[in-house]
Amino acid sequence: MALGALLAGGAAAQEISAPNLSYRTGPFAATGIPVMNGQIDYFTMLNERDGGIGGVKINFYECETGYNTEKGVECYEKTKGDAVVTQPWSTGITLQVLPKSNVDEIPILAPGYGFSAMADGSVFKWAFNLPSSYWDAASMILKGIGGEDMSELSGKKIAFLHLDHPFGKEPLPYLEKKAEDIGFELVPIPVGLKEMQNQSAQWLQIRRERPDYVIMWGWGAMNIGALTEAVKTRYPMDQFVGVWWSGHSDDLQVVGADGAGYRSISFNAPVSDAQVMADIQTHVADKGLTESDEEQRSEVFYQRGLVMSAALAEAIAAAQEEFGTGEINAEQLRWGLENIDLTEERIAELGMTGMVAPFSTSCSNHTGHSGGWLLEWDGEQFVKASDHLMADADELAEMEVAAAKEYADANAPWPTQECDG
Repeated sequence: MALGALLAGGAAAQEISAPNLSYRTGPFAATGIPVMNGQIDYFTMLNERDGGIGGVKINFYECETGYNTEKGVECYEKTKGDAVVTQPWSTGITLQVLPKSNVDEIPILAPGYGFSAMADGSVFKWAFNLPSSYWDAASMILKGIGGEDMSELSGKKIAFLHLDHPFGKEPLPYLEKKAEDIGFELVPIPVGLKEMQNQSAQWLQIRRERPDYVIMWGWGAMNIGALTEAVKTRYPMDQFVGVWWSGHSDDLQVVGADGAGYRSISFNAPVSDAQVMADIQTHVADKGLTESDEEQRSEVFYQRGLVMSAALAEAIAAAQEEFGTGEINAEQLRWGLENIDLTEERIAELGMTGMVAPFSTSCSNHTGHSGGWLLEWDGEQFVKASDHLMADADELAEMEVAAAKEYADANAPWPTQECDG
């Protein structure tokens, strides 16, 4: 109320510029499009229903990268002039933009992707990978298949089928550490960008290795290639588990009932009767303001886009309240991103009960570590197949601090900030 009164009595704010470095074209378009639709639809809903956030419209626009790192950097340079945030939408682009963030002082928001050590806010002042990182994902997957202490994995063999790209290599340090600690054999199997749709060589290796589990770090066309090969080779689907970018309904629809039992970890869960979905229908879909359709809106990836934008919206609102202005700048949004507090009560107020677990961020914690669920393909759709899983926070914190220090030392002088919490 105080913020509303302040805005009403002051100069009229124009808009908040929040570019998204999207990819609706190229080999990853099929999986990028639904998430991008969910992201932009959420802000369209806020603009239509509430007049924006704090009385200020959000200009959430896109710059197309095709998931190409060079184009992504070009988009970053093109959009940074009026941006309060940048969303690189590729681990490769994120790594390229990361050093620039200290100079340009624009926060990087990489929800559920990017460099896992960005969780250490004392080192990565301008980078955020909330609500969970790739190391979180790997930890939750191992707990999901090996029990809370992962001891059931001792003596097992795990094939790690991954895109041969920074994204696919990101969880390797954690998986290698756990393989040594627990005593399972890890078999990394890379998939090149040109091999995504023809993985016969990789699945020949899997047939030879006969692993107890296959963990997939796939994206885009790689997912369909892997799923079809798994069906063809009769690999047990209940031993096949993917990261959250390998849990797209459209990919599984290609194999249909043959894919039943396949699971993926996810920091969001689909809840089609959530209030936010009704609001999207009323204020966006019914007005013809979306590129999505009813089926897409019911699926995991579209709703993941909603969750991502809701977190950004919460950061914007927190910054507006803290600084007493509607048209916040990048530095103020950075503070907002460090002060997200998504409680159960707040999630319910947003109409998102069950769609995401509570999490909060701070100066030192730029990830939030929300945890997630294993979702299982039942032949027609993804359904929850586990209780809420949490990564091993203490163990990951040690790795995050060490990796962040290594990065800062390698890129010295690297500015840091003092954090109390």
